[in-house]
Amino acid sequence: QVQVVESGGGLVQPGGSLRLSCAISGFTLNDYAIGWFRQAPGKEREGVVCTSNDDRSIHYADFVRERFTIFKDYAKNMVYLQMNSLNAEDTAVYYCAAGYGSDWYCRVSEYDYWGQGTQVTVSS
Repeated sequence: QVQVVESGGGLVQPGGSLRLSCAISGFTLNDYAIGWFRQAPGKEREGVVCTSNDDRSIHYADFVRERFTIFKDYAKNMVYLQMNSLNAEDTAVYYCAAGYGSDWYCRVSEYDYWGQGTQVTVSS
């Protein structure tokens, strides 16, 4: 059974950091492109950072470049999103997703499995 489960969201002050975790089960990371997406109220879901199955290609949205980092623990089948220098515009529900294949960039429609999302709120 395929499962994608995010955790680690919460309330953080502007300028702070959070690390989101994504636990994968039912498939191996090597076969799937992985992406972090987010959706703010009243807005469409957007890609934050997406990586090819072999990590050779990583696509960061311009609005998070040099602030967010994606990394994987293949032994634990985990994916993480380290978020630094957070600001109010980063407030959203964050989703982890997996798409079978090598590289789907951050095309939402190409991702097969989605987690339930974790809320990130940046506020003083």
